[in-house]
Amino acid sequence: MPAAAPRPTERLPLPSGLSLAPRLKLLLTFFRADLTVRPLDEWQLKSALLTFLRDPPLSLPLLPDYDLAVRRLPDLQKRRREEPVASGVLHVRDLSFIRPRKGDGEAEEMTPEQEEKKYFEWRSSLVEKLEGIELNLEGVKFRMTVEIPPSDDFRAMKKSWEDFYSSELLNSRNPVRKIAKRPDTIIVRGVPSRWFAETRISSKPSTLVTHTIFSALGKIRWVLVSPKAVILRPFNFHVSLVYYFLAIFFHPNDRNLNIANDDELEAKEDGANKELISGLNCKVWVQFESYDDFHDAMKALCGRSLEKEGSRLKVDYDMTWDSEGFFRIAQYEPARSNAGERDASGSGHGRKKHYTSRIESDHRKRFR
Repeated sequence: MPAAAPRPTERLPLPSGLSLAPRLKLLLTFFRADLTVRPLDEWQLKSALLTFLRDPPLSLPLLPDYDLAVRRLPDLQKRRREEPVASGVLHVRDLSFIRPRKGDGEAEEMTPEQEEKKYFEWRSSLVEKLEGIELNLEGVKFRMTVEIPPSDDFRAMKKSWEDFYSSELLNSRNPVRKIAKRPDTIIVRGVPSRWFAETRISSKPSTLVTHTIFSALGKIRWVLVSPKAVILRPFNFHVSLVYYFLAIFFHPNDRNLNIANDDELEAKEDGANKELISGLNCKVWVQFESYDDFHDAMKALCGRSLEKEGSRLKVDYDMTWDSEGFFRIAQYEPARSNAGERDASGSGHGRKKHYTSRIESDHRKRFR
């Protein structure tokens, strides 16, 4: 049975020794607040910011040094005065103060909705206090801005897909075919490939392992780990094994799925994804059976880090929802011969258009 959406401060266990640990992630950007051109000392900037975070009124004494990362941006001498000079990432992983301890008389009475409301109020208050502060480093002033990553803001992400499908419904040319649609597919990027692989067999992600892990979040219809991988549609466990062994028989090279390189993550200039190494991380598409399962899975994945038992690594994955209909396109895309592929590549038309024209030509020959 899929687990319900956990509380904002609750750890969610997953199969294969994985778990989703709650945390708050903030993206920091630093600008010069005066006319000085002195060199930037990132270690001094980090120390001053840690002191500010640990002292009142913020009072985050349990904030370790490694949960704050500050990186100086390249080519500081070539940047304009209004451009940023450094970026950073702040993690607040100890959220136990939001949920009172047992015996305080409040923990037993606090509902998940009340705890969620308290968490969002505290997060908004923290962002408001950090936004626009100035740090004075030996006479050099820096101004800091704060931003919540899009993959960590569930409310904003939910509004984005509601607005998307509302506009798509209004823009439909045929009013008779207007059908309200909702998303059902999650895209997770930047997760270690070894954590989704078969133990002691390969370091490449496996479809069965991936399906088992994400099944804890909801009932899955399709799962894909790599563009070259076999798409497995597991109706139940026994059917999953049949599909799996058929895939091994007809595609022996796809038993251990290939890794999808996340080149787009490396291209980002912010410091949030600098530690991600292409080739060691994979990209996962997960389509759920119902919108409710999709909704609860998105809510469970937002604002959390992926951890594995026995490892100190805390993975801050990047997550979004599929607005392009990846599985719908793959499901209705017809299989073609090599000759048809050469004809399509030579003419420059899409697959669907070439397939339709071929059917029409066959129809004319048959009934002429």
